[in-house]
Amino acid sequence: MSVAGELRQLLGDDIVADDPETLTAHGGDKWFANHLPEVVVFAETTEHVSTLLRFASEKKIPVTARGAGYGYVGGCVPVRGGIALSLARMNRIKEISFADAIAVVEPGVITGDLQAKAKEQKLFYPPDPASLKDCSIGGNVATNAGGPRCLKYGVTRNYIAGLEVVLANGEVLRSGARVHKNKTGFDLIGLFVGSEGMLGVVTEITVKLLPLPPARATLAAAFDKMSTAAAAVQQIFAEGFLPSSLEIADHFTLEAARRDLGSERVAPGNAHLLVDVDGQPETVRVEMEKLQELVIAMKPNRVEVATVEAESERLWSLRREFSNSLRATGLTKLNQDIVVPRSRLVDLVEFAESLQRKHGFPVAAFGHAGDGNIHVNIMADRYNRDAAVRAKVEEALDELFQQVLAWGGVITGEHGIGLAKKRWWPSATSDVARDLHQRLKQALDPAGILNPGKFLD
Repeated sequence: MSVAGELRQLLGDDIVADDPETLTAHGGDKWFANHLPEVVVFAETTEHVSTLLRFASEKKIPVTARGAGYGYVGGCVPVRGGIALSLARMNRIKEISFADAIAVVEPGVITGDLQAKAKEQKLFYPPDPASLKDCSIGGNVATNAGGPRCLKYGVTRNYIAGLEVVLANGEVLRSGARVHKNKTGFDLIGLFVGSEGMLGVVTEITVKLLPLPPARATLAAAFDKMSTAAAAVQQIFAEGFLPSSLEIADHFTLEAARRDLGSERVAPGNAHLLVDVDGQPETVRVEMEKLQELVIAMKPNRVEVATVEAESERLWSLRREFSNSLRATGLTKLNQDIVVPRSRLVDLVEFAESLQRKHGFPVAAFGHAGDGNIHVNIMADRYNRDAAVRAKVEEALDELFQQVLAWGGVITGEHGIGLAKKRWWPSATSDVARDLHQRLKQALDPAGILNPGKFLD
């Protein structure tokens, strides 16, 4: 009997599929790699996941868990075939408690939906990946996702109070509680957040919530030079400001947006600065007035300030479309979410420009300037059709990552390693660190069934 047949007997016909259309839909994510699984299981309960993993562990069948499929590094590509475990149907918000300031959710909940439901109760879930309307909270946990508000509020890991995790052998682990402080034993939550589905499958998440800031203001500015925008970022910190978000974008990114969205949406200039502040209305008003003075002193081409939510969202809508606009160029967008020390921001922008001149690929740089997490996108023509192009891209990426590491930076800030950065995993880590990763993997998944073929292989 086939694996699909055995799983239908074990779990039921309605959650098991092996038709070509479903297999194709579950073979990849937003990166270009794709590999078909043998069967897809649409788990609806923790018991489904536990039963499946017991079966897979006994049979030594690979299991690759996936959420909404919006990752950027091939993290949920089932490169060893086997079972694609979809958690999309586990999408209930079980509870939002204002008194405890927590929410209990299943992994398939869309991040933007959680934010909206929390907001209805004047609560705030800060992590805000650009794909928040499409990505799932389970995927955010798997990659320790970030977003623009990381600068002030931190990443996904900072908001996880409790996890229910099914281990490779089917055992169910519950770690943490519905409290905001907890030091009971080792930090098992921290172990699983960011583990990219290789140590266990998360089936329930308790997240910390904050009081919803009653006011917000946004400043958008256009400059002739990226170096001026980067200098503005440094000056904002030098004057003692801590914005909730602080973003920049370069010339190629803005030109792509002009072509895709219309020139009226994008102010004239070669660099874009976006700053958000939030808090009490009086504080926000004073902060934004001072920020506006600071930015105007740097002679931008244009400055816009929004003090109501709808206008702030209008300014942010451009930022959230950058990735789609770059894809609309028809070039393959190879997104590298590298992080450098903040003091190296201008150096990184200049280095990205030098890569473009040396290798002939357009390079688009934009992202979270406040924490040094700039998305450097190599835009390659014929990448999927021409091996020579792929070789040249890897040479350029070798240089990029080597320089980032030499500056004391890291090769990924929020997307993870997955398949896309597997080549550079050894140079980004020490022998001791890699050995410890292997020992943890062996302890929790001795048969190696969970998301095999990624950077630990």
